[in-house]
Amino acid sequence: MSVLMVNESADFTTLKELLGATDGNLASHTKALEKVDFIKVEKQFIGRKPNTKYIATNLGKMEFIKHIEALEKLIKNK
Repeated sequence: MSVLMVNESADFTTLKELLGATDGNLASHTKALEKVDFIKVEKQFIGRKPNTKYIATNLGKMEFIKHIEALEKLIKNK
């Protein structure tokens, strides 16, 4: 199976809008994903505004593929 990730990275605001998450909820989830090395965090300034970008690591991509495969098995077995 070939899983294509639409985005290799996304910033905090984009993720918050896409997921409909609160700041605190998204922050705790991204911190957990960073802790297990599924994502890498880059902080920078764009103009004078801070910007936090999250990038999927190779491990994170592999785990994402495994997750999608498990979901597909569940769907096929129903």
